[in-house]
Amino acid sequence: MQYIPNILFLIILVLGVGYFSLNIKKLIRNIKLGRAVDASDHKSERWRNMARIALGQSKMVKRPIAGFLHIVVYVGFIIINIEVLEIIIDGLFGTHRIGLKVLPESVYGFLIGSFEILAVLVLVSVVIFWLRRNVIKLKRFLSSEMKGWPKSDGNIILYFEVVLMCLFLVMNATDTTFQNLGHGNVISQFIAPWFGDNPDTLHIIERTAWWLHIVGILIFLNYLYFSKHLHILLAFPNTYFGSVEPKGKFNNLEAVTNEVKLMMDPNADPFAAAPEGAEDEEPAKFGASDVMDLNQIQLLNAYTCTECGRCTSACPANLTGKKLSPRKIMMDTRDRLEEVGKNIDANGGEFKDDGKQLLGDYITNEELWACTTCNACVEECPVSINPLSIILEMRRYLVMEQSAAPMELNNMMTNIENNGAPWPYNQMDRLNWANED
Repeated sequence: MQYIPNILFLIILVLGVGYFSLNIKKLIRNIKLGRAVDASDHKSERWRNMARIALGQSKMVKRPIAGFLHIVVYVGFIIINIEVLEIIIDGLFGTHRIGLKVLPESVYGFLIGSFEILAVLVLVSVVIFWLRRNVIKLKRFLSSEMKGWPKSDGNIILYFEVVLMCLFLVMNATDTTFQNLGHGNVISQFIAPWFGDNPDTLHIIERTAWWLHIVGILIFLNYLYFSKHLHILLAFPNTYFGSVEPKGKFNNLEAVTNEVKLMMDPNADPFAAAPEGAEDEEPAKFGASDVMDLNQIQLLNAYTCTECGRCTSACPANLTGKKLSPRKIMMDTRDRLEEVGKNIDANGGEFKDDGKQLLGDYITNEELWACTTCNACVEECPVSINPLSIILEMRRYLVMEQSAAPMELNNMMTNIENNGAPWPYNQMDRLNWANED
């Protein structure tokens, strides 16, 4: 009978971690639906970006208030959950506060005391975040794409954090062994009197808080897959694989580049060998109309999106009333990718054509052509997401596969094709202006 709690804990732990692992496997499968891309270059720069942006939160503090609060929650939540290791050991082996047996009381007290202070700071930050979303109602949280589930998701994660931090403090406050140490109870000592001094009652409350705390963490872990807060995990690979090229550099297709060279240079040899490593054949499709046409880094971007809206709030097209929202581009891409993943699950591992695609069913032509390609969204993103790359790939599809560019662009491209320049003048007439009186 004495081992029943340990067995129950093991079952809960295996189920929680197992379900999370299955979802992560599904996540990786979905990302791999995209085109493979070589990101083996600039390794040292990529590691620096990950350390600076994901770990160091360098881009978050560009907006000081939100940035500081986010760092408090980020650091506090990560450090406090170091105690999860102690809880897992206690749960599996039936010990109680194993840390006290392997660490000096003063060291253990310092650690737990630091955790308690951080827990209070996290609570304060979370309350401010909730007020910003629901009372102050910042404009970037009120866009049309933030209605329904996205809004609820943002609040649910805040409630999760409040509950977990409170359970941690209650667990410490009602643990008489810990309180009698006189070390580390810098916050919990003030709430301990709330629960009385009956040893049996305190034990029941402490054990209840302990179980709810670890079960809550496992539920939170598995909730991540369904939430925008998946960025807690994906921000690290996303910043590593983020672009290290200059902003605004266009990824030209080799087949198209060769055609342009032939058009612009009458002396070019059409039978000349392509450069080593270049693609010899034209791609099966120019651009992207669905998620499978995007590359794996773009799909990773979609899953990493925090829905913070910094990209949209900086987008000049959005600020002038255009339909474009870079945040919506990423959310739509993720939603379509999830839809494709569920389709594959429902059809034995094969995708069955559902008559839908990202372009048209999720993202409209109007949104794509509203983009000014200014890279403001790319610069603003705190986790190195690139909405512009998806917009450009879908534009490429519209132009090269459907000839569906706006009239102004079609006129310009016709002029380039016929005259070698965007203006409607024959090459022989270009300098006529110099002869005018």
